[in-house]
Order: sequence, then structure tokens, then C-alpha cells
Amino acid sequence: MDNTVTADLPAYTAEEEKLVIRNKDGVPVGVKPDNSWTLPKIALWISITTMGTLGWTMLALVRGEEVNTIWFVITAVCTYAIAYRFYALYVQRKVMRPDDSNATPAERVNNGKDFDPTHRVVLYGHHFAAIAGAGPLVGPVLAAQMGYLPGTLWIIFGVCIAGAIQDMLVLFFSMRRGGRSLGQMARDEIGRVGGTVAMVVVLVMLMIVLAVLAMVCVNALAESPWGVFSVGCTIPIALGMGLWLRYIQPGKITQVSIAGCALLVVAIFAGRWVANTDFGREYLHLSPTTLVWAMIIYGFFAAILPVWLLLTPRDYLSTFMKVGTIVILAAGIVVVRPLVEMPAVTEFAGNTDGPVFAGTLFPFLFITIACGALSGMHAMVSSGTTPKMVQKESQTRMIGYGGMLMESFVAIMALAAAASLNQGIYFGMNTSEATVDKLAGTNITQTTKDREEITSKAVRNLGVTDVHGNKVVPRWESTDDKGNEKTYTGAEALKQVAKDVGEPSIVSRTGGAPTLSVGMAHILHQIGGGSGMMGFWYHFAIMFEALFILSAVDAVTRVARFQVSDALGNLFPKFKDPSWRAGAWGATAAVVAAWGSLLLMGVTDPRGGIQTLFPLFGIANQLIAAVALLLVTVMVVRKGYTKYVWIPLIPFAFDTAVTFTASWEKIFSTDPKVGYWQQWRDARKALPGLADPGKISETKAVIRNTFIQGTLSIVFLAAVAFVVVCAALRVAKTIRTGDTTTSEDPYVESNFFAPTAMIATPLDKKLVKEYAIVGDPNLIPGMKKEENEDRSRDGNEEVKNG
Repeated sequence: MDNTVTADLPAYTAEEEKLVIRNKDGVPVGVKPDNSWTLPKIALWISITTMGTLGWTMLALVRGEEVNTIWFVITAVCTYAIAYRFYALYVQRKVMRPDDSNATPAERVNNGKDFDPTHRVVLYGHHFAAIAGAGPLVGPVLAAQMGYLPGTLWIIFGVCIAGAIQDMLVLFFSMRRGGRSLGQMARDEIGRVGGTVAMVVVLVMLMIVLAVLAMVCVNALAESPWGVFSVGCTIPIALGMGLWLRYIQPGKITQVSIAGCALLVVAIFAGRWVANTDFGREYLHLSPTTLVWAMIIYGFFAAILPVWLLLTPRDYLSTFMKVGTIVILAAGIVVVRPLVEMPAVTEFAGNTDGPVFAGTLFPFLFITIACGALSGMHAMVSSGTTPKMVQKESQTRMIGYGGMLMESFVAIMALAAAASLNQGIYFGMNTSEATVDKLAGTNITQTTKDREEITSKAVRNLGVTDVHGNKVVPRWESTDDKGNEKTYTGAEALKQVAKDVGEPSIVSRTGGAPTLSVGMAHILHQIGGGSGMMGFWYHFAIMFEALFILSAVDAVTRVARFQVSDALGNLFPKFKDPSWRAGAWGATAAVVAAWGSLLLMGVTDPRGGIQTLFPLFGIANQLIAAVALLLVTVMVVRKGYTKYVWIPLIPFAFDTAVTFTASWEKIFSTDPKVGYWQQWRDARKALPGLADPGKISETKAVIRNTFIQGTLSIVFLAAVAFVVVCAALRVAKTIRTGDTTTSEDPYVESNFFAPTAMIATPLDKKLVKEYAIVGDPNLIPGMKKEENEDRSRDGNEEVKNG
């Protein structure tokens, strides 16, 4: 080696050199984990454990005015830290056993398209942006109808032992198998028949997931010119970012991200002005049906456009917005410290009378929260784009487990924001018009058309009590026309909320997203701008939620299109060619038509759509998770790690019990608030006696929708049960024969180095510097191939030539 090159190499201590993993050519490819304990580390973890225990004590045992939302932040962060450091590391050692001397698919293939070694921080952002959809935002808000404690317990403990474990293990096993999809891995590991059934049913259930993601976005933007303008502006902003990153400053994400965020803030402020113009009132005041068609058209083009043009810049942009906004909300909770107004457990936890959604705590709380603790959709992403971009095997804990912890934190912040709202406001926003009219009674609905007055009466008739045992009424703290502080109650409170956030009305804005926006605005305006900024924070939150959802709709639509192309490719090989535009467009059209029709059905549902589709969404999403956890269980056994099969088996068993129970109730329950077929029978019985054309149309819609939903519930339940039987037979055969042959790709020695943790250690930085001299120039991120060749020519060629 040239003396100049040798002099440029960093020097290592004897202790550091012991930790470095090198390949046969002496090129660094990894660092052995150093988990030795020191007194400062021991003191740190004792402090974290103490704070976490105190947080759980305050949330689980203390009642009344003493419960402060700050404990949601403290409890979640401490529990996540403990789970990541100890449990996730335990699973990594016992089940995953990463080997950084083994080349990942990104390194082996490295085609610059699907397979691309991506910087771990950028990949973490991409993965989080792809998995973080509507679930963690609206699921906890809807589940708050049962009180804050059940949801808090499931969101935090559920993610640690179930959701994050699923994401991490699916990501790792897919990466070990060349980035194969969930369906393909099922065919390889469970068997052709069971795997094919799993592939088809997962694809169908994915359409339900996409429909609800889009429906939440529609509910948030319906008849809101301000929101439509602000969210609409994100499309040209993202396109501009994509073109800039592609042709002007490739790889320079910092500047363009700052510019994109600044333009978003401008779009929010401009939205208020545009909404009050004739143009805004005439062209941006869109109905839910119009927004459905807009979403369908957008989804189609977003899935067929080059990924660098729209999806990648949107991921960059949305990741900054998502993480930044949640951190701001957490900081707002710490500063403002609003009290919890929702009881720990409400009257609706034990009955089916809940106006937000019907069903008892078990199983429907877990179905409703969905993505905040466990999500099958994540398994699709973890076996889709992400495993094709991982640089080193040891990074999967940070990306898979850590990414899901961040989503769970989003869910906890959403629950805290909802729990801090007055219950009268909460139920007034999340109860559909049909339910409101029924609760208010004909004495009110026949004497007034004032929706706020009708809703206020309906809330009083709910029969729920607050944390003090008093009957719930809408209440809102604001200011009067002279700027004096004033407490509004009843219908006036509901009207004042709408006035403060700049909306015509906030009653019966079902779906959870508007409620979360009001909750966020209620907290954040107290640290930034006062009452005059309520409208800004509300629409900022609306756009924040829409970015969450649209990024997931983009990513999952594209993943579903790949699934359709792969499935059709088994019959028509031409579909396997990704460059065949007709095939790609046809598969995309089929996917968009499927979820678009379900979306249209949801927004035209007279019961509010979300009441009907969200349980089906939750069941479908959790059934996909059951298939993913089942597949992981099979792979652990086939790998020969039967001793540790309990790690995926326990969450699989619980998730299966929840989803199968919920499906059974939805199919066979005679309670019309729960059972699809009972609703179908009641609607058919009522139809002949109706004379009002509007009522006839609504009833026909109920008959059609409940028939589809009931049929799908039966199909999903039967298909997943069949896959479970096939998997059990595969496990039994593996244990009986002792055959540990798997579908993992053969070992290929790595020639690449990248740090494992989010923040590089001093040793990592030394090795990055060394690799820039002696490593493969095609694998060094952030630089063009020609620049890498010029930089490393002298040293790299000497090393390779011996």
C-alpha cells in the first residue's frame, strides 16, 4: 500500500481493533456490539426505570384532577427505552443473530433502483413515513370513547411485545431472503397451497386498509377550503423537491427539506386567505364524494409516476413534518400540562352503546387502535421496499423496532390530545348525524335545524359522566368578541370551537382526524399565539394528518400494485417485467379501483362510514398481522430456534384470539350495532315500509354495504384459519423430521461498512473514514461514482492488489 494512503488511515487502539469486523481482504464490514456496563449506564437505567414506574402509577392508579397528560409522555418514552435496550436486543441475539460480514441484498444487487444501500437515517425516515398512516392518528382517538387507560396499556405494551417485534422480524427475515414479499415468503415457508391463499387474502385485506386510510383523509378535508388548499399545495411542493433532487442537487436533502417545510408553512397561512375568497368558496369547498374521486385520481398517478418524482420527496417532507409535529405536541403537553378530562374507563367499555363505534372493550378496543400497537400493513412495507435498502443486518433493530416505537409514540400523543378535550366536544365531533338525531329525539329534530343545538342535546342524552361524576355537557374555554376570557357551554361551545378553528362546523366530523386536530390546536395555541392561532394550528394539524395518510396511501398502493403484478405474472409472465407500462398501469388501475370503490361506499354510508368500515379495516389489518406473525413463527421453527418460538407465538396467539373473536361477533351477533348480517336483515325488513325516497336510498345503501362487509368477514376468517392449519402442519413436520432447511439466501461475504446505530460512535466514524479510502466506491453513499473513484483510486487499488 502507498505510504501516503497508509498515513491517511485512522489509528485504532488495541481495544478498538478487537471490536472491528473485517472481511478476508481486511476491509472493515462491521463492529462487534459492546454492551459492557458502567456506573453511569447503571445510574441512567435506574433513573429511566424509576420515572417509568412513577408514570404508570400516575396513569393506572391515580384518578380525578391529579392525572396530567405529561405522564403520557414520560411513561411512553421510558417504557420504549427499556424495551428497545433490553427486549429488542434479546430478540436480536436469540432469534435474528445478525452477521454484518454477510452482504445484504442492497449490497449484493445494488442496481440503483429497488436495491440501493441507503443511509440508515434516511431509510429510517422512509420506513417510518411508509408505515405511519391513519391508524396511529385516529385509532386511539376513536378508542378514547372507552377511556384513556385501556388504550394506553395496549398501545405501549402492545407495541413492545407485538407490533415492533413483528416489524423487526419480518424486515430481518425478508432481508435474509433477498427482500421477498410477505406472500412469496409464505409460499416458500408454509407451502404452495397455504402460501397462495395467504397471498390472495392479504392482497384483498390490503384494499380495505387503503380504503380506510383514504377515507380518514376525505373526512378531514371535506368542505374545508383551507385544508384542501394546504394539502393540495404539498403535491407541487413535492414535485419541485423531486426535480431539484434529481437534476440540480442530487443527494443534498437538507437544503431542499428546509425549503419544502418553509413552503408548507406558507401554504398553511395562505390557505386561510384563499378559503375566504370567491375562488376558495366556489372551487375548494369540496364534498366528500368529490374528494373521493380526487383521491382515486391522485392515487393512480402517484403509483405510476417515477418514485423519485413524488413519493421519495414526499417521504422526506412528511418524515420531517411527522416527527417534528409529534415532538412539538409532546413539548406542548410538557409545557402546558393539560389535565385529562376523559375518565380512565368509561361506561362504554362494557357495552355496545358507544356512539363513536359499537363493541365492547374486548375485542374491539384492539381492533380500533390497530396500527398504534400492531399493524399488518407494516409487514407489507417491511417485506417490500425497506429490506431492499438496508446497508447492514444489524441495522434492522433500529429501523424495524425503532420505527414502530415512533409510530406508537404518535398514537400515545393522539390519545393524550383526545383525552385532554372536554368529553362533550369529543362526543359531539365523533358521533354521526344519524346517531345524533336518534339520541336527541324527534322533539328536538322536528323543532330546529340547528345542528349544534341538536348535537348538544344528544350529548346530554348519552348518559356518560366526567372524571368528577357529573353529567357531560359540551364546554369550551375561549374569548368573547372583546377579548375577555369566557367559558361557553352547550350549543354555544360547539359553535365557538368551529369559530376558533376557522371551520363552518365541527359537529359530526367523524373519523378521528378532526378531533385530533382540535385537540392539538387546543394544546399548541397555548404555547404559540393564543386564541388567534387556533385556526393555524388546527389546519396545520389537518395537513399534518393528510401527509401522514397520503404518504401511506402512496406507498401501499405501489406495494399492492407490485403484489398484483407478481400474482398475474404467475399466469402471464409479461406482468413480471416492471418496465412494461401497460401492465404496470393496468395493475395500478385494478388496485385503485378496488380501494376506491370501498372508499366511495364508506363516505356514502348514512351511518358515517367510519362506524362501518373502521371495524372491518381493523380486523383486516390485524388479520394481516396474524399472518405475518404466523409466518415468522414458522420461520423461527424452521431455522431451528424452537426454544425461542414463544417470542412471535405469544403475540400471534393474542392477535388471533382478538381478530377471530371480533370476526365471529361481526358475523353472528344479533346486536344490530355490531353484527353485519343483523343490520342487513333489519334493513331488508324495514325497506318495504318506507315511502321517503331519501330513506329508501339510505336503507338500500345499508343493505348493500352490510352484505359486502359480512361476506368479506366470512372470507377473511375462513382463509386465515386455513393458512393457520397449513402452518401448523408445516411446524409439526419440521419438528418431527428435524429438517431446518429454510429459504434464506446463501451467505455472501460483505465488502461494505456502515454504522449500526442512529448516531455513529467515535469508532464508527474512524471506520467510515477508512472505508472511504479502502472500500468499494460504488457503495459509498452521498457521492457520485466518479467522485468516489477519484477519491479512493490510490488506496483502494493498492489494497485489492495486495
